[in-house]
Amino acid sequence: MRLIISEKANAAKKIAQFLAEGKVKEGKHRAVPHHTFDWKGEETVSIGLKGHILNPEYPEEYSNWQKVEPSELIDAEILKPVSEKGVAAAIKSLAKKADSVIVATDYDREGELIGVEALSIVFEAKPELADSVKRSRFSALTKGEVTRAFDELVEVSHDLADAGEARQDIDLIWGATLTRWVSRATKRYGSAFLSVGRVQSPTLVLIAERELERRAFKPEPYWEIEATLKNGGDPFKVAHRHGRFKDEGEAQAALSNLKETARVVEVRQKAATRPAPAPFNTTSFLTAAASLGIGPSRAARIAEDLYTDGYISYPRTDNTVYPASLDLREVLTVLKGVEEVGETAGALLAKGELKPTRGKKETTDHPPIYPTGYVSKAALRDDQWKIYQLVVRRFLATLSEPSKSLRTTLNFDSGGEGLTTGGTVITEEGWLGVYPYSRRADEEIPNLGEGDVVNVVEKELLAKETQPPGRYGQGRLLNVMEDLGLGTKATRPNIIQNLYDRGYVHSDPIIPTEKGISVAQGLKEFAAEIASHEMTAKLERSMDDISEGKTDKRAVVDESRDLLREVYKHLDSAEEQFSDIVWRGIRSDETLGKCPESGHNLIVRRNRRSRKRFVGCEGYPDCTVTYPLPQKGSIIPTGTTCEECGSPEIKVLGGRRPWITCIDMDCPKKQEQMKAAEEARKAREGEEAAKDAGKANAENEAERPSEVSEVASDAAKSSNGNSGNGEEPREKLASSGTRAS
Repeated sequence: MRLIISEKANAAKKIAQFLAEGKVKEGKHRAVPHHTFDWKGEETVSIGLKGHILNPEYPEEYSNWQKVEPSELIDAEILKPVSEKGVAAAIKSLAKKADSVIVATDYDREGELIGVEALSIVFEAKPELADSVKRSRFSALTKGEVTRAFDELVEVSHDLADAGEARQDIDLIWGATLTRWVSRATKRYGSAFLSVGRVQSPTLVLIAERELERRAFKPEPYWEIEATLKNGGDPFKVAHRHGRFKDEGEAQAALSNLKETARVVEVRQKAATRPAPAPFNTTSFLTAAASLGIGPSRAARIAEDLYTDGYISYPRTDNTVYPASLDLREVLTVLKGVEEVGETAGALLAKGELKPTRGKKETTDHPPIYPTGYVSKAALRDDQWKIYQLVVRRFLATLSEPSKSLRTTLNFDSGGEGLTTGGTVITEEGWLGVYPYSRRADEEIPNLGEGDVVNVVEKELLAKETQPPGRYGQGRLLNVMEDLGLGTKATRPNIIQNLYDRGYVHSDPIIPTEKGISVAQGLKEFAAEIASHEMTAKLERSMDDISEGKTDKRAVVDESRDLLREVYKHLDSAEEQFSDIVWRGIRSDETLGKCPESGHNLIVRRNRRSRKRFVGCEGYPDCTVTYPLPQKGSIIPTGTTCEECGSPEIKVLGGRRPWITCIDMDCPKKQEQMKAAEEARKAREGEEAAKDAGKANAENEAERPSEVSEVASDAAKSSNGNSGNGEEPREKLASSGTRAS
């Protein structure tokens, strides 16, 4: 019997369906499904894992965060116990009957490691199978691709798996050691622990430094002149050709020179060609998804689901050049039935020769992301359909003609002052016809010729200020991380999500909390190595060397331990100073505003018994003013007050969307919001044809009024004459390492 091991259950089922020479027999070992069929004249069983089945962790004697010195974790033994016991038992049972094994996990470092982990379970059950292992590598779960891959079996790459395991071990060692040190220094335990990571921390520093740069920015005034002209048709705006005036007097003089008419002195036209975009690799795909409002972590999960369902190719790739082996016409034939774009696919099929665009990165592991199967809109959730359409439309765009545009510029003279306006219109849509995400609206301007005179109907001087540098959006941050060598295409979305989950950042564009800024500041000051991208990028290159066989795992992990010892030495000599910096940030986040009765600060507190949070006055026990708080989500002070009741406003992070509310439950505005939210909830529930995504969103949105109403009863319990801040630590061993899904 031949045993095929896939990364997930649905992949195992699809492989069985594609390879079977006859019927597939469904079976289970306890609750783990497997599929039996004949392939190439031999009985074959296909089984899926649940990702990693071994979980790296430290021995039990290191589990107490307060009693174990964090530095002991640097050289502590790392255990790899089985985390998925049911899956492991099923593999052992099937391995005992097997004569050979084929690993069919995802083809990348993580997938190779997952496959090697499964093999360790196989060999434990039947050691002699070590000489009968092959590897199947494919980039799409389609019949053609899977069949080809199983006809061209290769050897398992232990170098690739070692690179994945090195990352796993290094991230656990660094994450556990530094997270425990920071949590101990600040006495933040249990769910309140402060995480530090080899990639997470320099990424946080990037965000914090941009925010501090914005705060330090000193705006400079400037002035612009804008006029409204009219030539019998609709009025239109023009600007002074000088652009920004740094001197107000100069700007006023220019404004006063403008007359009641303006004459066209020049009409200039310039044609432009905009080439079609390059094929999607992981970073460009996640960046494009972010521009649609789907964050990198969520977009990566959706893409993974679409891949395992057979609708798109493997979504983790650096490649931006389609391989010659990819049958573009076959893909177009599949897409002819896709809603909204089928006509474009048909038109491309009718072309004599297909010339896809080429990006700058060409690799041999996986092709760029492209659609591999047809699916209807009705069969997917709304967010899945958006991602599927994005991939489909990008693929069609890469095969389409360039777009062409015409830029027209009109220059005027009025009283010796130059005025100008311009507009761009698309003359040939080309690829923009199928990929509208990059399209800008046409800018129509009047049809005027040189010498034409128009009326100046209005003129004004606009006082403006220079603006600070923009914050990073999630898509932009992904590109910066890639440029700096922070993380990998597989791990970057999770790193960004971790920053949100730990309360270090919020919103998009990304805004760091005061806690996030203070942690970044403390690390920069006392552990510059982990705050900088250089050290992390160096370790990333070392892991690349492992995968290429240039060095071994042990050497790289030992090198990382040596680096960590230096980092720890610097930190450990500054525990009190580090704690002071971080606590300033935490207290700032927990200070919501001024008490209306005493004038003291209103701060977030926790009831000692129930652990529920509420707002209390810092002047307790002299002042007993309290307010309830939502018990779910992170609380961010906005620095604003409610225009209706004057109480502080907060931003609540949780669910799909953040929401802003004041802390006074009796505020008339809040009562109106609760009523509107309840009506909206009932309206959503009444939509019989709602899709799964619509239903999920309705349930998520419905949490808001229930949270708001819930806090009214919580307030009485939380603030019943108790101003305790509840800082009693609760012991909990938190997961310290991160792994790509």
